[in-house]
Amino acid sequence: MEGSIENCSTTNGSTDSLEYDVHKQWPTPHAQQAVKTWSRLNKLLTQRLVQIDGESLDIATVIALARYGCHLGLTTNPGLRVRIESSVNTLQTYLSNGYYLYGVNTGFGGSADTRTQDLFGLQRALMQHTQSAVLTGVDTQSGSGHHEYLESHSMPSMWTRAMMLIRCNANIRGHSAMTHDVVDTIMQLLNHDIVPVVPLRGSISASGDLMPLSYVAGAIQGNPDIFVRVGGMSGTAKIMTAEQALSEASIKPIVLGPKEGLSLINGTAAAAAVATLALYEADQLAIAAQLLTALSSEALFANNEWAHPFIAAVRPHVGQIEAAQNIRNFLHGSRMMYGLEQTKDRFKAGLAQERYALRSSPQWLSPQLEDLTSAGAQLNVELNSTSDNPVVNVADNDIHCGANFQAAAVTSATEKTRLALQSIGKMLFSQTSEMINHDLSNGLPPNLAADDPSLSFCLKGIDVNTAAYVSELGHLANPVSNHVQSAEMHNQAINSLGLLSARKTMESVEVLSLIVANCLYTGCQGVDLRTLHRTFLMKAEEPARQMLGALLSAEDGSEDFFPQFWKTFEAAWYHSCTLDAAERCERSTEALLTAIVLGVTITGDIKVKAIADCHQTFSDYVLQLYLSHRDGFFQHQITPNYLGKGTKMAYLFVREHLGVPFHRGLIEHPVANSPCGNMLDGRPKKTIGSWVSKIYEAVRDGSFYSEVLRFLDAK
Repeated sequence: MEGSIENCSTTNGSTDSLEYDVHKQWPTPHAQQAVKTWSRLNKLLTQRLVQIDGESLDIATVIALARYGCHLGLTTNPGLRVRIESSVNTLQTYLSNGYYLYGVNTGFGGSADTRTQDLFGLQRALMQHTQSAVLTGVDTQSGSGHHEYLESHSMPSMWTRAMMLIRCNANIRGHSAMTHDVVDTIMQLLNHDIVPVVPLRGSISASGDLMPLSYVAGAIQGNPDIFVRVGGMSGTAKIMTAEQALSEASIKPIVLGPKEGLSLINGTAAAAAVATLALYEADQLAIAAQLLTALSSEALFANNEWAHPFIAAVRPHVGQIEAAQNIRNFLHGSRMMYGLEQTKDRFKAGLAQERYALRSSPQWLSPQLEDLTSAGAQLNVELNSTSDNPVVNVADNDIHCGANFQAAAVTSATEKTRLALQSIGKMLFSQTSEMINHDLSNGLPPNLAADDPSLSFCLKGIDVNTAAYVSELGHLANPVSNHVQSAEMHNQAINSLGLLSARKTMESVEVLSLIVANCLYTGCQGVDLRTLHRTFLMKAEEPARQMLGALLSAEDGSEDFFPQFWKTFEAAWYHSCTLDAAERCERSTEALLTAIVLGVTITGDIKVKAIADCHQTFSDYVLQLYLSHRDGFFQHQITPNYLGKGTKMAYLFVREHLGVPFHRGLIEHPVANSPCGNMLDGRPKKTIGSWVSKIYEAVRDGSFYSEVLRFLDAK
């Protein structure tokens, strides 16, 4: 078959003497960073332990603890405890001199003009005013019934675990004047799988994420009106009060000393936590989008000249070079596309170049990959930063008031990430629509129906709900940072809304994952149908040649014209994709025989009559051959033999690992008392949505991503 890109390269003859081999490997910073994070995460999951030192926390460590429940410990560096104790001693010296210090013996925010000598009471007062957000009975009671409309108002425990980890890492840096006991107690909660129930809304991420972190502070204090989830990682979470949970785990409640309450809550940990979790999945989705672009191009049997490295080399944006290379890697070995081979067919009929959704995908993805890489760099800095106020300077024996809690850097990362996700979703929707729309799909049947299109509309619903997802994604892409409201007596006149932006970015991750699932389901259906029809045409070619041999004498030169005749049949076959099988075979045969009449010099009425008589015979034969071939293909898809190495990996993951089958049409639909039964070849029939849901879960739980990263890691 045409279009293999194996062992092909071209050379640029310009004076720069660069060789543009389609398989030459260039640096791929976004993919390399993703592979590095994935590899480190796998190592941490083997160890089941993560350690922090205040300096080297990374995304993989956050994921390992937050999503997979790894235990937390401190590094054995003796200097770590020294710097913690030194910051506490510096504060005590400061206070012994009778100095006033914000949040230690003064009021908070716009009330900082007050003074007090009750240092412990001040920290309790801080908790009192910040523990003020809404939780419902759904959040605070185990197993009790609630009105359906009264939804949860708490963060997922995964978010809270990440927040607790990041706050611990910040507080051990030696700038917080927090005693070792406070950090140890937070770590004990994590290692006993005791996770505070934290309200979802109420933080503007200025003066830090005061409200969310105050519920963590309340938990380590054993507050009887602060609630925790216990045992969530084992799948049997119980909700109880912090007081009860600490008692059952034999954990001593903390009494917050001077500045310790402020050190706990005056920071960006909540915003940074959700942003980190969102970015981890956003990186996965960006790489999946490049794989899906490759898969879509195979379903469309596309001209992939647009992925040639020369195009990116002469407009050398890092992201464009990377996207084109990754797509070529996923397509390597494909027999379902063309345009990257050394010798091109410059007389090929049809579109001279692909439509924008494929052809400009490297250019479209380029800034998205660069922005995601930039967002990762920002968050890595934030994970190892001191975001307190005031901050202790042990070296100078001084304490400084500033605004490191302002989470604008986190907001910048999440705004970029969310806009990137929207752009990726728009591209994937366009590609998916091209596969489903027979006017754009290069001959695939309408709605990618494998049976007769008059009664099967297969993926039409996928087209519609993907549009709904893209619309929602577009709304979510709107910036959050321009909605700042002055707060807290106009003290917090500018505030980052970092947590809110991160939450919306996590929503975007969820919606784009739905689009990716739809596109992956569609792409697998598309390449199956492409393989079905191309292999059928291959099988029908020799019988057609024999028919011409019997119909026409050698002197007519029919053999010389046969390739042209057969191209006519192939074109007619794809052009008539909207017809049911019987009519499609008749129309295609008619086109073939018409071409024969017009293309071969024939003498005598007998041969003309023979051609006419042949029409029905060959049409019937083609129909039986097609139905037989289709039935065989339904039982055993040979599609992997024609796919690129990367797209084959994705296809087999869907078909074999997840068990999502090639959709055969109307016979697949489960209905009570169906005349065809509700089992098909030993498997239950399911709605299309149920099959897509399996893919969505694999996208979200990371199993699909692991396959893709394993492939990239081997390159």
